[in-house]
Amino acid sequence: MDLKRLEVFCRTVEYKSFTRAAEVLLLSQPTVSEHIRHLEELLGEKLLDRLGREVLPTPAGRILYQYAQRMLRLKDEACQAIEHFRGNLAGHLALGASTIPGAYLLPRRIAAFKREVPSIQISLLISGTGNIERGLLQGDLELAIIGAQAKDARLECRALFYDEIVLAVPPDHPLARQPEVGVADLHAQDFLLRERASGTRAVTTATLREHGFDLDKARVVAELGSGEAIRESVKAGIGVAFISSLAVAEEQRRGTLAIVALKDFSLQRPFYLTHRRNRQLTPVAEMFCRHLEETAAIAK
Repeated sequence: MDLKRLEVFCRTVEYKSFTRAAEVLLLSQPTVSEHIRHLEELLGEKLLDRLGREVLPTPAGRILYQYAQRMLRLKDEACQAIEHFRGNLAGHLALGASTIPGAYLLPRRIAAFKREVPSIQISLLISGTGNIERGLLQGDLELAIIGAQAKDARLECRALFYDEIVLAVPPDHPLARQPEVGVADLHAQDFLLRERASGTRAVTTATLREHGFDLDKARVVAELGSGEAIRESVKAGIGVAFISSLAVAEEQRRGTLAIVALKDFSLQRPFYLTHRRNRQLTPVAEMFCRHLEETAAIAK
């Protein structure tokens, strides 16, 4: 089974288009179609359904895609190992992050790493913590920074960066005029929450419950899928929210949001460097881990 054909097949599945896959791979569209036809003949199964302009994998295609990804990753790891043996470092790193570290922590660190080792390619998937964990377990991602410790024992987590979750309110909100608020003040508030798979929500809910407030039983006016949506909804006056201090630092400086101090406790949370337990990291991943550790030490 030719690795080039498997790469063509994977890119076609990922981009859902023969045309887009051809552009990315610098091939003609007929060549892409021919590679797929050869694979279908070899396996005796239809692999892709052509649905108008969109291309989707068949059940057999989804099975092949999972194995093809593994084979292509193994090829990349072998090439990295040979380059490392030669004294060079090159290759690709599939990196994942939950929304807050992905948006506010990793971009600058990736840029600094790329300046040191420009030959390395990094792809960054930003999604909810649950989706990132699945990517690590399935082998789609090699490393990740997530906002809650993974529950799956197959994942190894190590606290590396730290953040504070703060209570954000509109600047004209009654709570904004108070020097601090206690748990009793929270019962009357309209809350905006992240989705249940969010690391921010998990940490906030657990800590508040320890102090006598059940966020899941609070007056929730909306559940939103990103920190940006939460932030903008607070600014619009829809409700109040617990959100990362990193996500609202600029708004606090401009005065478009107010941060209210919590009485008797704070919501501190770590971000975890996470990878599949017992999986040998590639040389690129190991070097990026060292880079993250150095920048985390400087930040402290």
